[in-house]
Amino acid sequence: MPANTPRLEVTNLSRRFGARDVVKGLSLTVAPGQVTCLLGPSGCGKSTTLRMIAGVEKPDSGTIKMDGQIVYDAQHYMPPEARGIGLMFQDFALFPHLTVANNVAFGLSGSGAQKAARVDELLERVNLTGFGPKHPHELSGGEQQRVALARALAPRPRIMLMDEPFSGLDNRLRDGIRDTTLEVLKDEGAAVLLVTHEPDEALRMADEIALMRDGQIVQRGSPYHIYNAPSDRAAAAFFSDINVIKGVSKGALTQTPFGAFLTPGHADGGSVEIVIRPQHLKIDFDRAGRGPNPTSQDGTPARGIVSRARFLGHESLVDFTMEFDGSKLTAAVPGVFLPKVGTPLWLMIRRDRCFVFKA
Repeated sequence: MPANTPRLEVTNLSRRFGARDVVKGLSLTVAPGQVTCLLGPSGCGKSTTLRMIAGVEKPDSGTIKMDGQIVYDAQHYMPPEARGIGLMFQDFALFPHLTVANNVAFGLSGSGAQKAARVDELLERVNLTGFGPKHPHELSGGEQQRVALARALAPRPRIMLMDEPFSGLDNRLRDGIRDTTLEVLKDEGAAVLLVTHEPDEALRMADEIALMRDGQIVQRGSPYHIYNAPSDRAAAAFFSDINVIKGVSKGALTQTPFGAFLTPGHADGGSVEIVIRPQHLKIDFDRAGRGPNPTSQDGTPARGIVSRARFLGHESLVDFTMEFDGSKLTAAVPGVFLPKVGTPLWLMIRRDRCFVFKA
C-alpha cells in the first residue's frame, strides 16, 4: 500500500429514504492517525454516513475504500465484521452482565494470556487499572465511557467511528474524557471519524472538520481555517453567535454605521451581509462622551444605546440599538461590565475579523 493512501476514502456516497435525500454525494478521506469530525445539526446525515461506512446501512450509490481496498461499491459489499472498524456510540452499549475485563476482551482472538495482556494494557491507558473485576453498574458515566473506548480499541481497528460518544457526560467531566480519548486514539494510530453536533467538541478534538448541511459537506478544513474563513453566513453562525450588518454594494464599497467596507466581487446594487462575532465588536471606553476619532485603526466608530446587559461569568454580553439605523448588535466583553439600559456607548469593529457574504 502506498504511503499516501488514505486509511478511509469515501467517494460520492448517497442514501435516500423515501423522497428524502439524507446523504447526497458525500466524499471525504481520513489518514492513519487523523481525527476528522463530521460536524452539523441534527438530521443533516452525519449518523447515516457513519452507519454506511460501518456497513450496517447500505448506500444507494458511491464507493467506500479502506487502505485502498474497495469495501463497498455497485459490485462489492464487505460485511461489517470484516471491515476492521471500531465503533463507539453515545449509550456506550456495555454488556451489563460482563465484568469490565470481559467487556474489553469481548471480540478479541488469541490465547487467554494474550487477551488478558491486551485488556490490562488498555485499562492502564484509560486510567482504569484495577477496574477489571467490576461491572458496568458500579462505574460512573465517565468510567463507562473509558471502558467503551478500551473495548472498541482492543482488536486494534484500522478505523474508529464515533457517534456523539460524549453527549451523555456532564460538562465538567466531558473535557477531561475527551482529552484522554484523543490521547489514546492518537497513540493507537487509527483513522478516526467522529460525529458531533457540538462545535466546541470538533474544535477541541479534530485535525480536520467536515461541516455538513442537508446531507452534504459544505466546507472542509482545519479547525483554525474553518472557524476563521467560513464559507458562508450559516457556517460562521454554526460556531458562535454573530452580528450581521446589512448593506448594498456600490462601486465595490458598502456603507455601514462603521464607515465604508470594501466589497469587491459583489455586483453593483447587490445586497451584502457583513458578519462579525460579538467578541470582535469593541466598546471604546476611552472615547465615551468624547465622540469619534477618525484616525482609529479600527475604522469609523458608531454609537449604540444599551438595550440589555447580561453577565455570563467569564464575560458579559451587551446588546445595543445602533443610532445610525436602529439595527441590533451584541458585544462580548471580558469580565463584569453591566451598563444600564439606555447608556450610549461608542463601538468599533475589528475589520480584519469581518466576513462579507452575498445576502
